[in-house]
Amino acid sequence: MDFSCALCKLIDYASRRLGLKKRNEIYARNTVLMLLGKESFEEQCNHYENEPLSVLLDALTAEVPEENREKIRDAVMGAVMLSPADTEEEFARLYRRSPEEATEWLYEYSVASDYVKKEKLDQNPRFEGKNGLIVTINRAKPEFRDPKKAVSGNSVKGGYPKCTICRDNEGYFPRGKRTLRTVSFSLADGKWFWQFSPYGYFYQHGIAVNERHTPMHVDENTFVSLLEFVDAFPHYFIGCNAPLPSIGGSVLAHDHFQGGGEVLPMFKAKIAVPLFHKKFPMLEMGVLDWYNTVIRIKGKDARAIVAASELVRELWTDYRDEERGLIPKDGDGVHHAVSPTVFKEGDSYCMNLILRSNITSAQYPDGVFHAHPEFHIIKKESIGLIEAQGLFILPGRLVEQLEQLKEGIRRGELPKDLEDFRLLYDEITAAEGDLDERVREELASICERILKNTAVFKTHAETIEFMKGAGFYE
Repeated sequence: MDFSCALCKLIDYASRRLGLKKRNEIYARNTVLMLLGKESFEEQCNHYENEPLSVLLDALTAEVPEENREKIRDAVMGAVMLSPADTEEEFARLYRRSPEEATEWLYEYSVASDYVKKEKLDQNPRFEGKNGLIVTINRAKPEFRDPKKAVSGNSVKGGYPKCTICRDNEGYFPRGKRTLRTVSFSLADGKWFWQFSPYGYFYQHGIAVNERHTPMHVDENTFVSLLEFVDAFPHYFIGCNAPLPSIGGSVLAHDHFQGGGEVLPMFKAKIAVPLFHKKFPMLEMGVLDWYNTVIRIKGKDARAIVAASELVRELWTDYRDEERGLIPKDGDGVHHAVSPTVFKEGDSYCMNLILRSNITSAQYPDGVFHAHPEFHIIKKESIGLIEAQGLFILPGRLVEQLEQLKEGIRRGELPKDLEDFRLLYDEITAAEGDLDERVREELASICERILKNTAVFKTHAETIEFMKGAGFYE
């Protein structure tokens, strides 16, 4: 496909899929020419015929140096789509009819504009293990095995934009954000906006971002905001990483939540041990039947849920048990925080409070309640909000390494350059059945063991004893 044909097809695509108005077609076309350093083209009557968008963009950017190609592709698409104001106006119009219709439109629009890289995301391996955990391998996401590099990889050194999720990124060419579109809403602590993740980990994965560039935190007002969010978008879940280095959100400098349209494995878990409190007879509460340490608080009374959640948060923030290695703060800073997540069941709220600690030790320098060293070949990165709820995002290198491992198992010998995979090799070899299925179940098993590593209390009895400190009882 030559350049002129691709350009004509792109303009037709934008008029059909992106809301490009007839009156704006000439201007959009000339903007694309400018971006690609062209002064003319041969006008043709070529109509878009359902070719993959990537085919059109490949033809348009064939002469662009490879190191600039992604940003130029993004800028080209940004030139033919709705403006931020028009996007927000259409979202608001649809929201008045249905929140779900509005978010569905914005997601599909983000896919159509090539901001959400669905074509690439669909290529990521994904399966559900027999233990209920979902395992994905994200080929597009770089692996940060050093938490400090993870933080620096999501920051901007300089004054503008202040970080990777500030609203100032909307349309910012140096970061490839010409196609980013956000929509506004209000929560208890001010003005926020929503955007989808270009390389989302699950269905309609997005982030809610505080318009103020203020540090991540979890307090009583956070619980109020989370509940208000699911009132506004009852078909979504929403959650907040614990505001601690090394165990979750790498953009700790800017307050934000994560959520979307996926039913995560933890949502399906039931309360294993019911708990009660004399102040909250209207709530259903208890220790969740889950791999790490989670308290569920459920009910229709939002104020009661906030108050009960705050009791747990305050108790955990200052909880000390040196025999178990639970130290709330020391010279290195604060080590305890909760990671809250909320979804709705009918008119009831389900608040899950995951207790997190990032304390380290001589034996576990990467974290006592982090993936232990024998599992680092599979996952060394932080175990954040999404993985703590049972959806694991493993590094893209595993696609090739696991194929090499399977070939070694067929030969009966672990490849020399895969010695770090000895645990997997031994356990998969000892299992029976289809090899591909054995590999999948081994990954799911390791992810389960990693979640158990992150559990601050290893038994329900320990968790119950902890909860008694805030007046909860069996």
